[in-house]
Amino acid sequence: MTGQTAEPIWPSASPPEATAALHWELRDVAELPRVRAELRRHATSPAAGRMDPDLVDQMILALDEMASNALRHGGGNVQASVRQTHDAYLLEVSDSAATAPPAPAVGRDPSEGGLGLYLIAELSTRHGWYVSDAHKHVWALLPRH
Repeated sequence: MTGQTAEPIWPSASPPEATAALHWELRDVAELPRVRAELRRHATSPAAGRMDPDLVDQMILALDEMASNALRHGGGNVQASVRQTHDAYLLEVSDSAATAPPAPAVGRDPSEGGLGLYLIAELSTRHGWYVSDAHKHVWALLPRH
């Protein structure tokens, strides 16, 4: 973990350049187990190199949180992707709620949920969001090593 924390509003920023690895068009949270399994297979494949199992779990958790937020609150047309930089995975999820920035829960009892954005901020080395083509894109950069 990086010790980085989420502010009440995520920073508006573009992600770094990265090479495409995986992409999904999502319509329902019921698709997320398949996405998690595909991401685990990719991250643990010989071609991906040796990745710490804890980092794999953190990456899967972060993508799952981002995608479930988009599916529950994003107004549809959800797309998720994983791209690679030389030392990190770039996770990105887009949805149709372009005017609704990601907003971590403030002052909420942890038992009520809604703390996924804080978790993602803790796990990532950088995170942000931007709007492109009338879609909100939320992203996080997680280390591969």
